[in-house]
Amino acid sequence: MRDYQMPPAKMPTPRMSKSPGRNANMKNWMLLSFAALAMSFPIRANGEVDVAVKVLRFEPTDGRRDREVPLKVYWDGEPTPKPVILFSHGLGGSRENNAYLGEYWASSGYVAVFMQHAGSDEQVWKTARLRQRMAALKSAASLQSSQDRIEDVTFVIDQLTVWNKQKSHPLSNRMDLEHIGMSGHSFGAVTTLAVAGQKLPRNRSFEETRIDAFVAFSPQPGKGLPADQGFGHLAKPMMCMTGTKDASPIDSSFDPAKRREVYAALPEGDKYELVLDGAEHSAFGDSRGLRTRNRNPKHHPAIQQISLRFWDAYLKEDASAKTWLQSDRPLSETGLSDVDVWSWK
Repeated sequence: MRDYQMPPAKMPTPRMSKSPGRNANMKNWMLLSFAALAMSFPIRANGEVDVAVKVLRFEPTDGRRDREVPLKVYWDGEPTPKPVILFSHGLGGSRENNAYLGEYWASSGYVAVFMQHAGSDEQVWKTARLRQRMAALKSAASLQSSQDRIEDVTFVIDQLTVWNKQKSHPLSNRMDLEHIGMSGHSFGAVTTLAVAGQKLPRNRSFEETRIDAFVAFSPQPGKGLPADQGFGHLAKPMMCMTGTKDASPIDSSFDPAKRREVYAALPEGDKYELVLDGAEHSAFGDSRGLRTRNRNPKHHPAIQQISLRFWDAYLKEDASAKTWLQSDRPLSETGLSDVDVWSWK
């Protein structure tokens, strides 16, 4: 395992680790234009936007559960099938969150599918009285919400499979569903770890075997089992990202250091962790407001670039991206500081 912080100028660079029908549904298919980063090697770190990315919104319904799962899909509009990245928002969020990631990934050759989870989405707080919003959010962080989210992921993959074969659909034959990544922030990271196969009490697991790699933004070990029992068996590639001030928005007693227990418990082989010094929970989102005005401007570009290289390594089987990940370059080439930590094992 390697745990890397940027060295002083004269310190030698550490060696790489050895471990390895359009009519009725047209309103749901409305296309919007976005711009996203033009990619080159090495990736630009300044966050400039100059490649057109299209956005499609859908509201498919899972008939079995009578449950709508709104989707926001980012892609470059090209006909070649591309790997798929799923994203799950945090508590009280929506499919509109983390557009900076969806645009970036899509501009670099992925179909990015951002899900919205009823029962733990923005409607929880929007429909509550001002003084009751925190209580409503805490109540929504429930086992039922977790189960709903897990089933949403499976339903979405099933739905994408149908659309990929449906000639009349805008995404027909646009998705490489043999290569799927899963990601999420906060409660979305909980969802990500669950479908990765996290072991739960009574030997329960909800692994979604069609997913190949995982990125958890602000992960947390949970309270059911010790971290080593919950995550020690997860063999597929995984990246965890957190910050030294990554506290919980609904639990003032939560220690940000606990988020690192997830990576520590993972077995060796294609596992990575980025710890951003001073980064709060909001550092991984893109909302605006008082809580985000002090966000480090270097963090989003680094998060974009490092996550993209991970997807390239494990969804596109890019050996050069894997070599990049297993080195000091995720710090030295993304503008991060000497107090940020990059680890791999």
